Amino acid sequence: MSLADYLAKNYLTADSKAEKKSKKRKRKEASDGLIIADDDSLGWDPNGASKDEDDGPLTVSTNSASFRKSKSNNWRTLTGAPVSTTTPSDADTADAIIASAAAESAALALEDEDAPAISNPPIPITKMESGAHAGLQSASQVTAQLRRAQDAERQRFLMDSDSHSGRGKETIYRDASGRIINVGMKRAEARKAAEEAAAKEAAELEAQKGDVQLAAREARKAELAEAKFLPVARYADDADLNDELKERQRWDDPAAAFLKKKEGGKSVSGKPLYTGAAMPNRYGIRPGYRWDGVDRGNGFEREYFKAGNRKRNLKELDYAWQMDE
Repeated sequence: MSLADYLAKNYLTADSKAEKKSKKRKRKEASDGLIIADDDSLGWDPNGASKDEDDGPLTVSTNSASFRKSKSNNWRTLTGAPVSTTTPSDADTADAIIASAAAESAALALEDEDAPAISNPPIPITKMESGAHAGLQSASQVTAQLRRAQDAERQRFLMDSDSHSGRGKETIYRDASGRIINVGMKRAEARKAAEEAAAKEAAELEAQKGDVQLAAREARKAELAEAKFLPVARYADDADLNDELKERQRWDDPAAAFLKKKEGGKSVSGKPLYTGAAMPNRYGIRPGYRWDGVDRGNGFEREYFKAGNRKRNLKELDYAWQMDE
């Protein structure tokens, strides 16, 4: 016997129907009869709705005459203790809430006595990529947050190993196609090219010098080499110094005619010297041994010496006039 049949047999009383009723009355009674929704029954639900076992209501028709005329309470409790129909007061409700809260606290304490009590759980902080917190903040707060993020990143970099961070390693260079460039080889090639350019420049500068300059430089080197063995002070009785001074030729030397002239020898470059008279020049260069004696210059050297002689003459006259006064 199902639950619906049990309830209908023991607690409900159906109306006695008349023998003859109209079709309208029959249609009305068919629609207002007893409706019991049995949740335990399996099969197709004609209304197209399925209800839970606990929430499914029992619909009982209120058109029963005896049920409506009865003055006593015909509802009976099937199982459990009798239910009180009185409304609980506010004090009872408050006592029940306090008791349930105390029971929950005791249960939590029994579960973990050593666990710290968290009254207000922390709110998760949203950080941006720069390290600053999201939301409305002051300029000093944002600056402090950025400084902390930078310090943390610097500490991570310092704590990182050299093999991972690449500290102390040589930079790898690549060309346009992606191939690795050998920096050592490129540096050696650049150094070699620089040395070759310097040697070429020195050779060009050397080629611009004449034979006399080259011979003078070699003579200067020889003098410096001999100076290692010379005394610190050289006096008038130094034979080498006297011979050197005697060999010098001066074009304006008045006693040059009384001196014994040296026979024509060779120049520094190894070529014969010109033995005739020639107009002097400011560089002291003698004409070549093949010169025919014709001055083909523009006369600048002659004017240069005239100007120098005039200047020295005026200087001497000025000094003489001052002494006469």
